Amino acid sequence: MPGKKVIFYIFLLVVLIFIGNSIYTINETEQVVITQFGDPIDNAIKKDAGLYLKAPFIWEIHRFEKRFQKWDGYPNQIPTKDKKYIWVDTTARWRIMDPLKFLKSVGNEQNALGRLDDIIDSTTRDLVSRNLLIDVVRSTNRLTTLESSEEDVHQEEFRETITFGQKAILEQILASAKKLALQYGIELLDVRIKRINYIEQVLVKVYERMISERKRIAEQYRSEGQGKKAEISGLKEKDLRKIRSVAYKTAQEIIGKADAEATRVYAEAYNKDPEFYAFVKSLETYSQTVKSNNVLIMSTESDYYKYLKNIKAR
Repeated sequence: MPGKKVIFYIFLLVVLIFIGNSIYTINETEQVVITQFGDPIDNAIKKDAGLYLKAPFIWEIHRFEKRFQKWDGYPNQIPTKDKKYIWVDTTARWRIMDPLKFLKSVGNEQNALGRLDDIIDSTTRDLVSRNLLIDVVRSTNRLTTLESSEEDVHQEEFRETITFGQKAILEQILASAKKLALQYGIELLDVRIKRINYIEQVLVKVYERMISERKRIAEQYRSEGQGKKAEISGLKEKDLRKIRSVAYKTAQEIIGKADAEATRVYAEAYNKDPEFYAFVKSLETYSQTVKSNNVLIMSTESDYYKYLKNIKAR
């Protein structure tokens, strides 16, 4: 009896092992390739999630990720077309499109990342070196601000303009690398530049150029300010001359009217009593000319003392 129980348990164990090797599952994030003695069987690719049967011990299940995956490259020092060296750091998104071709060409995802290193880095280096620095770092000639200030307008006069642009370069990198990746069963979905930085020598030149541009802009501001100052000064002098001219004209008109009125008053007074008018005018003359310390030598027959002589006579 003990011997039969041992045989029964061994048989049960073998059955369980057999059943375990006859069933496999695929989850939602996986796709598998089935091979028999290293060669793919008919309908070897399975992408739908579920429970499946397989030939035990002779079928091998190769599991691959079905979701989008991330690739991050290493920063590379690349010269641009205008001989300026920059550090370019890229990233990409990819997925396994053909798992059977993927299995045959690279075998696993770690090897696939190595192939993507070669493909994307070389394509990026090739296209960056064929374009100017301004095209690599910018995608448009317009500033990315909500409003364009007066300073931006002045800066546009000194800023380089792009002819191709970063966006177009990335599209070409993606198109070229995508074709090369297809041979490995990989679909390259997107390529982006994470960071671009100048090497130390270029940084110094960039700073010098920024300082130079700022000085030119400041000089242009000063020049425009001097022009505005001259214009305002000219308008001020013109207005002052106009105001003085109008004021002088008005003053002369007022003086003329006053003189005319005074002359009229004098004439009326004279016509009413010429003798009294002459007497008053003589007294005014005495008050203005005869002082306590003045000495006048005049003839007694002079009309100047006419009224004084009459007073003495009386």
